Amino acid sequence: MPMPLDSSKPDPMAREVDRLLAGLSHLGSKSDPKPEPRPDGDPRPRTSAPKSSPAPARRGPRPASRPTRRTDAVTRTDLVALWARVLLGAALGVMMTQWPYVHACGLSLVEYLAAVTMVVVAGAWVAVASWARRHAAVHVLALLLILWGIALVAYEILPRVGYAAQRWSWQC
Repeated sequence: MPMPLDSSKPDPMAREVDRLLAGLSHLGSKSDPKPEPRPDGDPRPRTSAPKSSPAPARRGPRPASRPTRRTDAVTRTDLVALWARVLLGAALGVMMTQWPYVHACGLSLVEYLAAVTMVVVAGAWVAVASWARRHAAVHVLALLLILWGIALVAYEILPRVGYAAQRWSWQC
Protein backbone atom coordinates (compact mmCIF):
# COMPACT_ATOMS: atom_id res chain seq x y z
CA MET A 1 0.00 0.00 0.00
CA PRO A 2 1.66 3.29 -1.04
CA MET A 3 2.08 5.99 1.59
CA PRO A 4 1.33 9.63 0.82
CA LEU A 5 4.49 11.67 0.23
CA ASP A 6 3.45 14.49 2.58
CA SER A 7 2.98 12.17 5.55
CA SER A 8 4.55 13.52 8.76
CA LYS A 9 4.98 10.02 10.21
CA PRO A 10 8.10 8.10 9.14
CA ASP A 11 7.61 4.70 7.60
CA PRO A 12 8.31 2.09 10.33
CA MET A 13 9.92 -0.36 7.91
CA ALA A 14 12.08 2.17 6.08
CA ARG A 15 14.80 2.14 8.73
CA GLU A 16 15.02 -1.66 8.67
CA VAL A 17 15.07 -1.75 4.87
CA ASP A 18 17.81 0.89 4.77
CA ARG A 19 19.87 -1.06 7.32
CA LEU A 20 19.56 -4.30 5.33
CA LEU A 21 20.41 -2.57 2.05
CA ALA A 22 23.46 -0.99 3.63
CA GLY A 23 24.64 -4.39 4.75
CA LEU A 24 24.20 -5.79 1.25
CA SER A 25 25.94 -2.93 -0.50
CA HIS A 26 29.09 -3.32 1.61
CA LEU A 27 29.13 -7.09 1.75
CA GLY A 28 32.66 -7.52 0.43
CA SER A 29 34.36 -4.43 1.88
CA LYS A 30 35.75 -3.95 5.38
CA SER A 31 35.00 -0.25 5.72
CA ASP A 32 31.90 0.84 7.57
CA PRO A 33 29.27 2.75 5.63
CA LYS A 34 29.32 6.49 6.20
CA PRO A 35 25.98 8.03 6.92
CA GLU A 36 24.78 10.85 4.71
CA PRO A 37 21.93 13.21 5.49
CA ARG A 38 18.76 12.62 3.54
CA PRO A 39 17.54 15.31 1.16
CA ASP A 40 13.97 15.03 2.43
CA GLY A 41 14.98 16.01 5.98
CA ASP A 42 14.49 12.55 7.46
CA PRO A 43 16.72 12.27 10.56
CA ARG A 44 17.68 8.69 9.78
CA PRO A 45 21.11 8.35 8.16
CA ARG A 46 21.41 7.05 4.62
CA THR A 47 24.43 5.08 3.53
CA SER A 48 26.24 5.79 0.34
CA ALA A 49 26.57 3.24 -2.42
CA PRO A 50 30.02 1.68 -2.70
CA LYS A 51 32.35 2.77 -5.46
CA SER A 52 32.72 0.15 -8.16
CA SER A 53 35.91 -1.61 -7.20
CA PRO A 54 36.93 -5.21 -7.61
CA ALA A 55 35.97 -7.51 -4.78
CA PRO A 56 38.83 -8.31 -2.42
CA ALA A 57 40.47 -11.69 -2.92
CA ARG A 58 39.38 -14.42 -0.54
CA ARG A 59 41.86 -15.50 2.02
CA GLY A 60 41.85 -18.70 4.00
CA PRO A 61 40.47 -22.10 3.20
CA ARG A 62 37.82 -22.52 0.56
CA PRO A 63 34.39 -23.54 1.77
CA ALA A 64 33.43 -27.16 1.33
CA SER A 65 31.83 -27.80 -2.03
CA ARG A 66 28.40 -29.30 -2.27
CA PRO A 67 28.03 -32.75 -3.80
CA THR A 68 27.24 -32.60 -7.47
CA ARG A 69 24.57 -34.53 -9.28
CA ARG A 70 25.56 -37.35 -11.55
CA THR A 71 26.00 -35.79 -14.96
CA ASP A 72 27.32 -38.70 -16.98
CA ALA A 73 24.81 -40.45 -19.19
CA VAL A 74 23.39 -43.81 -18.18
CA THR A 75 24.88 -46.43 -20.47
CA ARG A 76 23.15 -49.41 -21.99
CA THR A 77 25.13 -51.69 -19.67
CA ASP A 78 23.76 -49.79 -16.66
CA LEU A 79 20.20 -50.30 -17.87
CA VAL A 80 20.73 -54.01 -18.55
CA ALA A 81 22.23 -54.44 -15.06
CA LEU A 82 19.32 -52.52 -13.53
CA TRP A 83 16.72 -54.68 -15.27
CA ALA A 84 18.66 -57.83 -14.34
CA ARG A 85 18.55 -56.79 -10.68
CA VAL A 86 14.82 -56.17 -10.71
CA LEU A 87 14.13 -59.46 -12.53
CA LEU A 88 16.26 -61.43 -10.06
CA GLY A 89 14.50 -59.77 -7.14
CA ALA A 90 11.09 -60.47 -8.65
CA ALA A 91 12.06 -64.11 -9.29
CA LEU A 92 13.10 -64.44 -5.65
CA GLY A 93 9.82 -62.89 -4.53
CA VAL A 94 7.75 -65.26 -6.66
CA MET A 95 9.76 -68.30 -5.58
CA MET A 96 9.16 -67.48 -1.92
CA THR A 97 5.53 -68.49 -2.41
CA GLN A 98 6.76 -71.96 -3.40
CA TRP A 99 9.13 -72.46 -0.43
CA PRO A 100 9.79 -76.23 -0.45
CA TYR A 101 10.38 -76.71 3.29
CA VAL A 102 8.02 -76.67 6.24
CA HIS A 103 8.25 -73.29 7.90
CA ALA A 104 5.60 -73.47 10.57
CA CYS A 105 7.82 -72.94 13.61
CA GLY A 106 11.29 -73.00 15.10
CA LEU A 107 14.52 -72.69 13.14
CA SER A 108 12.85 -73.37 9.80
CA LEU A 109 10.61 -70.34 10.39
CA VAL A 110 13.65 -68.18 11.13
CA GLU A 111 15.31 -69.39 7.91
CA TYR A 112 12.17 -68.60 5.91
CA LEU A 113 11.89 -65.12 7.44
CA ALA A 114 15.57 -64.49 6.63
CA ALA A 115 14.93 -65.45 3.01
CA VAL A 116 11.88 -63.19 2.86
CA THR A 117 13.99 -60.39 4.35
CA MET A 118 16.30 -60.83 1.37
CA VAL A 119 13.35 -60.03 -0.90
CA VAL A 120 12.95 -56.69 0.91
CA VAL A 121 16.72 -56.05 0.78
CA ALA A 122 16.79 -56.86 -2.96
CA GLY A 123 13.92 -54.44 -3.52
CA ALA A 124 15.70 -51.71 -1.58
CA TRP A 125 18.92 -52.35 -3.53
CA VAL A 126 17.11 -52.02 -6.84
CA ALA A 127 15.21 -48.94 -5.62
CA VAL A 128 18.43 -47.13 -4.72
CA ALA A 129 20.08 -48.07 -8.01
CA SER A 130 17.05 -47.03 -10.08
CA TRP A 131 16.77 -43.74 -8.20
CA ALA A 132 20.41 -42.94 -8.92
CA ARG A 133 19.93 -43.68 -12.61
CA ARG A 134 16.59 -41.83 -12.78
CA HIS A 135 14.68 -44.83 -14.13
CA ALA A 136 11.08 -44.53 -12.98
CA ALA A 137 9.66 -47.83 -14.23
CA VAL A 138 12.29 -49.92 -12.47
CA HIS A 139 11.91 -47.80 -9.35
CA VAL A 140 8.17 -48.52 -9.21
CA LEU A 141 8.84 -52.25 -9.67
CA ALA A 142 11.41 -52.10 -6.87
CA LEU A 143 8.90 -50.47 -4.55
CA LEU A 144 6.36 -53.17 -5.42
CA LEU A 145 9.01 -55.78 -4.64
CA ILE A 146 9.57 -54.21 -1.23
CA LEU A 147 5.82 -54.21 -0.64
CA TRP A 148 5.60 -57.89 -1.64
CA GLY A 149 8.38 -58.78 0.82
CA ILE A 150 6.60 -56.90 3.60
CA ALA A 151 3.37 -58.76 2.79
CA LEU A 152 5.17 -62.12 3.00
CA VAL A 153 6.68 -61.19 6.37
CA ALA A 154 3.32 -59.94 7.65
CA TYR A 155 1.64 -63.19 6.62
CA GLU A 156 3.99 -65.12 8.90
CA ILE A 157 4.34 -62.69 11.80
CA LEU A 158 0.84 -61.31 12.34
CA PRO A 159 -0.80 -64.63 13.34
CA ARG A 160 2.04 -65.23 15.81
CA VAL A 161 1.67 -61.90 17.60
CA GLY A 162 -2.08 -62.25 18.03
CA TYR A 163 -3.23 -59.80 15.36
CA ALA A 164 -5.00 -62.36 13.14
CA ALA A 165 -8.03 -64.44 14.10
CA GLN A 166 -5.96 -67.63 14.07
CA ARG A 167 -3.17 -67.95 16.63
CA TRP A 168 0.09 -69.60 15.50
CA SER A 169 3.10 -70.32 17.70
CA TRP A 170 6.77 -69.47 17.32
CA GLN A 171 8.01 -72.72 18.87
CA CYS A 172 7.27 -76.27 17.72
